[in-house]
Amino acid sequence: MRSFRIRLILALIVGITVVSLASTYFEVLAHKHVLRRELARRTVWIGNSLQGSVEQALTAGKTPDIGTQAGLLREQNEVLGLAVYDVRGTLVTANGPSELFKSLPPGPVKQAVKKGENSGTFGHTGDVQWLDEAIPLHVNGQPAGALVILEDAGYIGTEAVSAWRQSFWRAAAFVILIVGVTFLMVRWFLMRPITRLAERLRRLRMGHADDDSGPDLSLFSPLAREVETITESLMEARAAAATEARLRDAGENLWTAERLAVHVREKLGSSRIFVVSNREPYVHVKKGRETVCNVPPSGLVTAIEPVLLACDGVWVAHGSGSEDASVVDEHDRLRVPPQDPRYTLRRVWLTAEEESRYYDGFANEGLWPLCHIAHTRPIFRASDWEAYQLVNRKFADAVLHEMEGNANPIVFVQDYHFALLPHMVKAARPDARVAIFWHIPWPNPEAFGICPWQGELLEGLLGADLIGFHIPLHCNNFLDTVDRVLESRTDREHMTARRHGHSTTVRPYPVSVVIDATASDRPVWGSTRNDLLKDFGIRAQSLIVGVDRLDYTKGIVERLMAFERLLEERTWHRGRVTMVQIAAPSRTRIPSYIELSRKVGEIVERINTRFQSANWRPVVLIERQCSHEEVTRWYRAADLCLVTSLHDGMNLVAKEYLAARDDEEGVLILSKFTGAAVELRDALIVNPYDIDGVADAIHRGLEMGYGERRMRMQRMRRQVMEHNVYRWAASVLGDLRELRLENVEMTNVVRPEPVLVQRADGAHRKRA
Repeated sequence: MRSFRIRLILALIVGITVVSLASTYFEVLAHKHVLRRELARRTVWIGNSLQGSVEQALTAGKTPDIGTQAGLLREQNEVLGLAVYDVRGTLVTANGPSELFKSLPPGPVKQAVKKGENSGTFGHTGDVQWLDEAIPLHVNGQPAGALVILEDAGYIGTEAVSAWRQSFWRAAAFVILIVGVTFLMVRWFLMRPITRLAERLRRLRMGHADDDSGPDLSLFSPLAREVETITESLMEARAAAATEARLRDAGENLWTAERLAVHVREKLGSSRIFVVSNREPYVHVKKGRETVCNVPPSGLVTAIEPVLLACDGVWVAHGSGSEDASVVDEHDRLRVPPQDPRYTLRRVWLTAEEESRYYDGFANEGLWPLCHIAHTRPIFRASDWEAYQLVNRKFADAVLHEMEGNANPIVFVQDYHFALLPHMVKAARPDARVAIFWHIPWPNPEAFGICPWQGELLEGLLGADLIGFHIPLHCNNFLDTVDRVLESRTDREHMTARRHGHSTTVRPYPVSVVIDATASDRPVWGSTRNDLLKDFGIRAQSLIVGVDRLDYTKGIVERLMAFERLLEERTWHRGRVTMVQIAAPSRTRIPSYIELSRKVGEIVERINTRFQSANWRPVVLIERQCSHEEVTRWYRAADLCLVTSLHDGMNLVAKEYLAARDDEEGVLILSKFTGAAVELRDALIVNPYDIDGVADAIHRGLEMGYGERRMRMQRMRRQVMEHNVYRWAASVLGDLRELRLENVEMTNVVRPEPVLVQRADGAHRKRA
């Protein structure tokens, strides 16, 4: 640091000196030019005043008497001398330094006689600097010679030297002043913040707590961002290390993001992982005039991202953000996370029609209600099926392109949007290990038989080496469906299905969330129920919360009816208990969802009209997307959480509620038709269709004693903590890696013959 200051000071001295010398040089030149011009002007004025008398003497044939005038001018320090020359340039008479006159160049005199104009020149003889000004003389209108005035120009050089001397002292003053100010500014605005920053990083490195009062680095915003990233990474790494140490001391075996990353590196070796999902982990949108990067709320990102970070994988997803296309390269790739790029996001583009038919149509109006037994009729259209096949092929091509040059790749496909993709990938790359996780339920064979293209969907899924579901029931339903629809050999003991020489393993992997094992060490945080409810102008002694997408499978209507029944039959809860239903809008272009939103609003209005009072309202409906932090505050303030889905693969809301309750308080009411009910037996399990039964469970939860509440919550939190989302990802990828790949030429697999499908516009297209 000392050498840096010395180099900075020397650079300032040299820079200021060079600038000062250059500036002074041009300033002296300009000043000398002004002085010479003034001297020439004055000399011409003197010559013009003497010109008349000299010309009269020449006209009379006399030698001009210039001695008197020369003496007078020399006394006034005006001139060195005067001289008269004839037309041939011969000296006629002179008064002054004769030797100097003899050495004058003849040029000015000849020029003045020839052109009849004043002519002058500056010169020096020895130490004398002079101005030679020749003024033409005329007799009877004819050139008669020239009057020469010799001026002393030495003072011009003297003033130039004085200017250089002044410039030197001015430059020296500037150097001292600027170096001093710069030194103070560097010390105060640069060295002081950097020293404090270094001290902060040192404290973090040594394990001391960070008070988050770091130096102001707004002057160095890029450095500030990197420092914050490093600080957060250090804190996270230290927290993770402390957690691991605590768990080892306790003899526990919990999974963390760091442990998952190590597990992936050990299991996958040199293999690279390729994740495929409809939803992308990072979305770029416009915010004002800037493009910002948002992270959608998703447990999938939490689970999968550590895997990709560990092995520099590739995530292939639909580019849905308004500014997504503006930040990718020519291959539609982007390195993420933005603050520390360590894996690749490959975006796939869909047209509005493709998205509408593949996503809204076949996936969410067809497969979603088909797999969720929630009494909503699935709709299957040939045009939607065509779009579904087209989009699956588009994603498969993108994955295959990204896999080029990668030996033994791992492909992890997510959810019902890509049932055809495993077969497409496996057919082109038999060496790839392909897994798909089906995040929604799998119905019984009779229900799945409603789909006109059930055979093609099963054929696509059986291209995978591993298929994951949440619970064993869904695995058994899938194998039953394969038995019913396709010619294959299923092995219930090993849970496999073999078709065309390729074996597919089916396993249950209950997905989960993350519980921070260090949360109990922190002080209880969050808002009280009245802090949250005062924004709605009400108060309550007890709070019930429901958090769902506005979806007909979530049982929101039945839940509201059960709460209404509670207020009808147990009147003492009126004025005391408020239910807050957070219902994020979902799939708002689908008619069944529009109708559900209308119906929920009508029921909420009916309940509030029947029971509300001046300072109390029974139901608060928040019909918007809430942030994770906002939802967590509601979880922590709630006495009871209602999860009453009519049918759900898992339902992570139940586990998110448990993760938020590090105070080990609260009661969970859980539908028996959720996958979570298989694991969380200490919840109050209900049948959501039994309105009276759900009302009784709400009453029981509100009246439950502290000891029972705490015991149930502790056991459920322990279950989620030990079986978190990192363990889920490790189990899926670990099992996939352990599977033995058979040497099968997938390109020889028999595929259904293409058939013609009539589109709505009357055209025909081939359907695989």
